[in-house]
Amino acid sequence: MKVLVCGKGGCGKSTIVALLAQEMAKRKYKVLVIDNDESNIGLHRRLGMTRPKDFMNYFGGKKILFEKTKEITGKWELDNLPKEYLSEKGNIQLLSMGKIYEFGEGCACPINALSSRILEILDLKNGEFLIADTDAGIEHFGRGVENGVDSLVVIIEPSHDSIRLARKISRLGKQRGKPTYLVLNRVNHESKKLLLESMDKEKVIAAIPENRDIFMSGLAGKELNVSLEQIKQIADRLESEKRKARSNLP
Repeated sequence: MKVLVCGKGGCGKSTIVALLAQEMAKRKYKVLVIDNDESNIGLHRRLGMTRPKDFMNYFGGKKILFEKTKEITGKWELDNLPKEYLSEKGNIQLLSMGKIYEFGEGCACPINALSSRILEILDLKNGEFLIADTDAGIEHFGRGVENGVDSLVVIIEPSHDSIRLARKISRLGKQRGKPTYLVLNRVNHESKKLLLESMDKEKVIAAIPENRDIFMSGLAGKELNVSLEQIKQIADRLESEKRKARSNLP
């Protein structure tokens, strides 16, 4: 199963990606985390890993990435990914598409194009699970990054901008025929109530409260070591969808 995690900048996407990856690994899945956020360089720390080399350099770097992406054909399996571009801990592997490091380096469009292609050609076996962390907003939709995934998980923080963006992503997901789930993040009783009044409640699969341990781990740049019932709820829902999809196969 391939899941794309998206939402407003700063809403907690990378944190939830890391926690979900850890939960799926506990359930004995072989997990691949794809880092498609060109500006956030901290996902590897949340997973307790070293930062992997940028995968775009495997194809010659950003300047020729558009052309090289067109040459990627056939189907790949997780075992086909070059080991020198992966960081690994336990059942979790991390693949980073690329980052922007310098002033005037250019846009992230080639990185999104590479992500879109890799997500489409990766053919997962039973017992494998892919979670893709995206850049903020919806530019990745314009590059078709979501085409190769099975489901979208939208992270919503208590802000009006986050609500509006989640609604837009939900519409785009519906247009693409992708099941879209909503996760409320860093909420208290009052903000949870207001968010539920503003969203489609049937799509909300978890509401994660403010958590000091997560905050302090993020502040210190340390590996997340938190077990949340809400993350288990997300994993349960995604597993349920996976079983349903398999039962509908001819």
